[in-house]
Amino acid sequence: MIGKLTGRVDYVAEDHALIEAGGVGYVVQCSRRTLAGLKQGAVAALYTEFLVRQDLMQLYGFPTLAEREWHRLLTSVQGVGAKVALAVLGGLGPEAVGRAIALGDVGAIRAAPGVGPKLAQRIVNELKEKAPAVMALGAAAARPAMVAAPQAVEAPPAPEAEAAAAAPAAGESRAGAQADALSALVNLGYAYGEAAAAVATAAAQAPDAAPEALIRAALRALAPGG
Repeated sequence: MIGKLTGRVDYVAEDHALIEAGGVGYVVQCSRRTLAGLKQGAVAALYTEFLVRQDLMQLYGFPTLAEREWHRLLTSVQGVGAKVALAVLGGLGPEAVGRAIALGDVGAIRAAPGVGPKLAQRIVNELKEKAPAVMALGAAAARPAMVAAPQAVEAPPAPEAEAAAAAPAAGESRAGAQADALSALVNLGYAYGEAAAAVATAAAQAPDAAPEALIRAALRALAPGG
């Protein structure tokens, strides 16, 4: 399984790029948006998904983990193949895809090449409850794939340091979940104040809820008549 590829861009075609890594040239299928960001001769890093079927083996590349997860989610819908999912992501981008699905905007999904009205409706219907899980991945998953510099290995903390850090861990985890949920709602276009109020209400009812659960509860509260 190839999960990430870093190498020199040999060429960029209409629907794919050839990336040379370790003396091997990999043909990577990408969205138009991703291909537009690749430059011949430059070094690129992409998260990848390797699709294997009886008559086909293809490698798909994504600039962020979030985009790869959206691609996986889209292809879980009957009738949405890997290329159609790329077309949706290429036309809208991962943030706009999440916004359209969470808000039930069938028209935005329908605008992608190869997506008719029935398929667009099916995508929204089937993924509306699953979308918060990807949205809750937060900023870490939205960062571009980069080659991290080697870091020095730190000595393990002393037992007393571990004990001191354990106390605030639960509170920090809750705060992080709420921050991730708030960030996702703001990215959907909600005003910061109303999004914060909805997240606070959801967190009050379920203090230990994961980000995706907070997002779902907040979206219900923000929906008309919610």
